[in-house]
Amino acid sequence: MSQVRERVPPQNLEAEQAVIGSMLIEANAVVSALEILRPEDFYKESHRIIFKQIAEMADRLEAVDVVTVAENLRNAGYLDKIGGTAELARLANFVPTAANVEYYAKIVAEKAILRRLIAASTEIAATAYDSQYEVDEILDKAEETIFQISQRRATQGYVHLKDVLVETMEKLEYLASHKGNVVGLSSGFSDLDYLTSGFQPSDLIILAARPAVGKTSLGLNIARNVAIREDCPVAIFSLEMSREQVAQRLLCSEAAINSQKLRSGFLTDDEWRRLSIALGRLSEAKIFIDDTPGISVMEVRAKARRIKAEHGLGLVVVDYLQLMRTRKQENRQQEISEAAEIRIKYKGYIEREVIVADKMHRLEDIKIKGHFSYSELKEISTEGRQKLERID
Repeated sequence: MSQVRERVPPQNLEAEQAVIGSMLIEANAVVSALEILRPEDFYKESHRIIFKQIAEMADRLEAVDVVTVAENLRNAGYLDKIGGTAELARLANFVPTAANVEYYAKIVAEKAILRRLIAASTEIAATAYDSQYEVDEILDKAEETIFQISQRRATQGYVHLKDVLVETMEKLEYLASHKGNVVGLSSGFSDLDYLTSGFQPSDLIILAARPAVGKTSLGLNIARNVAIREDCPVAIFSLEMSREQVAQRLLCSEAAINSQKLRSGFLTDDEWRRLSIALGRLSEAKIFIDDTPGISVMEVRAKARRIKAEHGLGLVVVDYLQLMRTRKQENRQQEISEAAEIRIKYKGYIEREVIVADKMHRLEDIKIKGHFSYSELKEISTEGRQKLERID
């Protein structure tokens, strides 16, 4: 009978010793290691304790070497636990030079990420076995857990101002050479393009207005213009209309035909001709429609990522915000705020423009005045509204 051996979690004790040894013999190594690692990244407990003590000493601008670290560990009651001064001396002699400390630190960090992935997988599996959670909640939690691990790995270091200025000047020169022109995705509406300079990657655009004033029409027309004029893939998530209704409205807009005439079937020969041309253009456009009723924020993210991977993606349109299903919150305002932050919270997932239609309150004192206040956005929290760009 084969024996089942307990698998040892990913770790590299030699790299951990090399990091701490480097920090004990070179002040610059302390700075380099602290930029990459945290105490919890170390697998061995004694290494975590020593690293944390060095980090605290560095924060107090104290000198770091075998003697000073030993004294601080003694005062904290940890010196015997890590193996005494002899262990610190051994670690200091473990590496001949601290020149490779960043390389050692990255090894330690990568092993820590692998351990976090294993822990996350175990937690996800336990949650999946627990019948009290809904499938959507489990998927959302799993996605968020993995995303947090990937974000920890993607932490960027500092850059010299000179490098940033070079990139900034290149962008300014591009803008100067396109004076008066759209530098992002054109909406197809000149006034809107003038205000926004075109939609930029990672933008979250809220189309907020009272009911029945044309939010859906505007969103669909922008999607149509981006897909046809900009030749850019677009995803439309329609929570109110069926895919057939969406297709019909896109067809009428492109052919410049009254939708009522199309439904009645009374079209002139010229209108049939325009309809045929519009059908050809829309058929070639990369427009993807999902009419899942009550789709959740998590499902929108997942489907948008799939479209991006398979076809590319330039714009996401959601119609409309209040119909999106979110995780169970204390109140509806929190749920809507979560939906409104689909782009903000998970910008690393899609990195594309997102347009969301939002229904405003029917307030007695709201008149046709060309603009509105953020307080009029129905059911969106103050925190959510602060993250939107106002262009009125």
